[in-house]
Order: sequence, then C-alpha cells, then structure tokens
Amino acid sequence: MYESIYARQKQFYQSGKSRDIKFRIDALKQLKRGIKYYENELAEAMLADFNKQQPDTYMTEIGIVYAEINHAVKHLEEWAGTKKVKTPITHIGSKSVIYKEPYGVTLIIAPWNYPFNLTISPLIGAISAGNTAVLKPSEHTPMVAEVITRIMERIFPSEYIYAAEGGIETNQALLRLPFDYIFYTGSSHVGKIVMKKAAENLIPVTLELGGKSPAIVTENADLKLAAKRIVWAKFSNAGQTCVAPDFVYAEESIKNALLTHLKHYTRKFYHEDFRHGRYMSIVNDNHFDRIRGLIEGDVVYGGRTDAGNRTIEPAIIDNVEFDHPAMKEEIFGPVLPVLSYGSLDKAILDLRDMQDPLALYVFSENESEIETVIRDVPFGGGAVNDAMFHLATPYLPFGGRGNSGMGKYHGKYSFDTFTHEKSILKQTTLFDMPFRYPDAKIFRKLIRLMMR
Repeated sequence: MYESIYARQKQFYQSGKSRDIKFRIDALKQLKRGIKYYENELAEAMLADFNKQQPDTYMTEIGIVYAEINHAVKHLEEWAGTKKVKTPITHIGSKSVIYKEPYGVTLIIAPWNYPFNLTISPLIGAISAGNTAVLKPSEHTPMVAEVITRIMERIFPSEYIYAAEGGIETNQALLRLPFDYIFYTGSSHVGKIVMKKAAENLIPVTLELGGKSPAIVTENADLKLAAKRIVWAKFSNAGQTCVAPDFVYAEESIKNALLTHLKHYTRKFYHEDFRHGRYMSIVNDNHFDRIRGLIEGDVVYGGRTDAGNRTIEPAIIDNVEFDHPAMKEEIFGPVLPVLSYGSLDKAILDLRDMQDPLALYVFSENESEIETVIRDVPFGGGAVNDAMFHLATPYLPFGGRGNSGMGKYHGKYSFDTFTHEKSILKQTTLFDMPFRYPDAKIFRKLIRLMMR
C-alpha cells in the first residue's frame, strides 16, 4: 500500500507541479482553510485523547500553526529565489549562484505531545520548499490523527500529501521506503532507530528529540517572576513538552524563597483545574505509571494521582540529588525536582556532565552570569528570564544537538531544512584563463603568489 503511495508521490513530484511557487502558496492557503474548517473537530479530538482544553488547543496547536502558515506565505517568494554569492578573483569571468531545490518525497513522523502542531509545522516547511509529503501522526492520540487524515484527504490529493495512520508497524513499513528526506520528532530511543533506517538508504534526516532541560536560577534573579514563568512552562500540557523545564537548579541562598513562589503559582494556576477535572491527562497508562513512579522523596507540593482519568497533580520535589529517580530520565510529565548549587561554576560543571539538553533557561539580572551559562553549557536553544517561549517565534531556529537531536526548523529554517541548496558556477566563454592548464607554468606561479 505505502509503496504505491510513495510511487505516486514520486511521479507527482517529478511532474514539477509541487515546485511551482504559486502552487506552493496556494497549497499553504488551502491548508489554512482546511484547518479552519476542522477547528471544532480538532478541539473535540484533543479533549477526547488527553483532556486538552479548547483555549490551550488553540494557543499551542492551532494558532501557532496559523502564524507559521502566514509567515511562510508572506516570505516564500523571497526564500525560494535564486541567490547570488561572491566569486573569488581566481574565478574571474564567472558568477556563483545557489539554486533552491526541494528534496522530493518527504516523510514526517510526528509525536503525541503536541499531535497537531508537530505534524503540521514540519509540513509547512515541506510544502514551502516544493516537496510532497507522507505524514505519520501519532497512534497515541488516535482521535487527533483521524482529524489530521480527514483534513489532508479533503484538501490535497494523496499523490501530493498523504496521512498514514497506524502504529509501530506503519512506522516500520514507511521507514523501509527510500524517501528523499525524513523529519522525525519524538524520543531519543526511536530517533536512533529512525536514523539507522535512514542510513541504509543514505536519507538525510532531521531529529527533534528532547532531554533534561534545566532552569538555572541565580541569586540575582527576580525570584517571583522566575517562579511564575517556570511553573507555566513546566506544567502546561501536563509537563508533556520537549522543552519544558525538566528540573530547577537554584542557588542555595535563594532556593527556599524560590520554592515558596513555585508553590504559590502552581496552586494559583493549576489547583482548580486539577480539582475540577480540567487538568490535562497523561497520554496513556504506561506513561502515567512511569511518571507516578518518579514522585518520591520530599514532595512539598501536589503529587496526587487519578488513575481512572490518567491525571497527575503538578508536583514539586525539594532536596533532590542527581541520583533521584526523576533525575535519571527525561520526566515528560508534571513533576518538578528542585536541586541547589553552591557556586555557578559547580552548577555548570554538573550540567556539562549531562547529555546535551534541547533547551536551557537561565534566570538572572547579572549579564556576566547569563553570558557564562550560555557560553559554557552546550544545549539546543533557550531563553533568558523566560522558559519555553522561544519556540513560538519564526525568527529563531528550533532544534537540538547531540542526544537532543539534529537539524532545525520554524519560519525560514523550516524552508531551509526541506531544501537542497544547489551550487552553480556560471563561467564565461568570452575568454579562457590559461592558468588551469598544464602548459601555463608562468600563470600558475602568479596564481600561487595571489593565493598565499
């Protein structure tokens, strides 16, 4: 079945239709119209899959996609244009040009935590660059996956864009096909499998993974505002966000004061939602049991669980060390460990000993501290005096490094990810410089002097 879809998409791509700029812009506009038509169904599907409330669905799933589409439509002609670059004096008489070329037939494998946004955002890049695409929505959010399929079937022919629902067997079947590009978002474990399969056909990949993203809070931070922003970023989406602060690393002298603010804002923002059943669920029983098992030690706030509804009350754990169970894996749930450090230099050494996280957040009013952390700790991207908000701008590349992934996207970076830059040297025929030829010894000596 998927072999047939792939073959038809290959044929469609080779027809050149998807490469036409007007076709791409029209496709993006059609995508937006299709999403608008299914907005209510998407909201209902999010509620059914993991109790995601309509305001959060619009803000983190739908609205952000509209913004990405609008940005791409506005700038696409500029992005796709042929780019002239400088030519060295050794190439006198020639011009250097970069052509923007789509990869061809692409595969986008999406996760469950933001099941619509993280399926459609890469698709915007694939369409903008002139590719065709096969989408693989997550099987862990089946209602959302069904709506995504209906949207695609309504607005695009399957030889252009196709959504393939299913579980592991679908992923395996798709990864056996010789796609021209693979974009994967999910766990590091599965990311390694995707990369291994891609390597068999030398397929280029983007891997958007995760990791234990720290929030560093120094004695020079605005503690109240730091706590407010950390709590929002950590417990939104029930902590099921790849760039959520995975733990807080606070300076010893301010840790207790910070904890007071963390508990205050956690109660203020989420107590009533949990109490009245409006707090978002954990996606499935396995993840629920895993996260519940991490809530141990000095739990200073929350931690109640409801297995029937798969909900976990936002929990804060104090006096955590690096050997705590919650520090041995990415939490990906509403549990916030709080650690303390004596000196910033020691904190940086500790963080450098960990695998590179997808994000890092530093809270301080001291520029020297801020620059030291940004310079000395490897991570994908992040924010100063904020958390998670950096992923919502199309002007910053989003992506990880090492264990947290490779490649980047958002805005123009999405277009670039799905585009091959074809370098072309256009040489003149009006004259022919002799230095390249074996019988031009004197010219070669001159060139050697010029290139020293």
